[in-house]
Amino acid sequence: MSQQGIRKLGLNQRLALVALVMGVVALFGAPRSESTVTINSRELALVVERTFDHIMVDELADWIIQGRSDFRLLDVRDKEEFDAYHIPNAESVELHELADYPLSKNEKIVVYSGGGMHSAQAWFFLKAAGYPGAYILFGGLEEWKDLILFPSLPADPDPTQLAAVQRAQQVSEFFGGSPRSGGAALAETSAIPMPTVKAPSHAPVARAKRPRKEGC
Repeated sequence: MSQQGIRKLGLNQRLALVALVMGVVALFGAPRSESTVTINSRELALVVERTFDHIMVDELADWIIQGRSDFRLLDVRDKEEFDAYHIPNAESVELHELADYPLSKNEKIVVYSGGGMHSAQAWFFLKAAGYPGAYILFGGLEEWKDLILFPSLPADPDPTQLAAVQRAQQVSEFFGGSPRSGGAALAETSAIPMPTVKAPSHAPVARAKRPRKEGC
């Protein structure tokens, strides 16, 4: 990736890229043992060029609303953070537990943390260990709070915005959140009354499927 490309990355993406580079150094600089994992260098170069395989938060929200069971959602923060709040259906797996955690190589696995660093490390480990269906939740829990739980919506949407605004309201309420009106800034995490994890049974109406976004 060029220096100009790196400058265009957000903070979380830069941290994730640093984590990936650190992972490469640790992986290939470590003594060989039975537990050593490897990754194809050409695949690694392609992944770095495209930044990371990722899932957007609204895509994950749709999967949960639909009741899909064809993926695993791993929260790699510490147990205290997980207990305070986690995305519905998430499993608590700290980084040091990941090597022994029961996962199948043919599963779709989405990892997330508060922002990007720990999820990037978890993603790298899974890829290097031969899990082709590993993905990062783009933006992590902060993006989930900002766009799913507490989306900032226009106070007086015009007709072209109305359907999207109504959908965002429904999704927010489904997950126990509440929209912010008129572009209000999101409060500090410590001041946010986090919703309970269990979502209501009434699912929002399905939205039109949008093309998958490439790169970050």
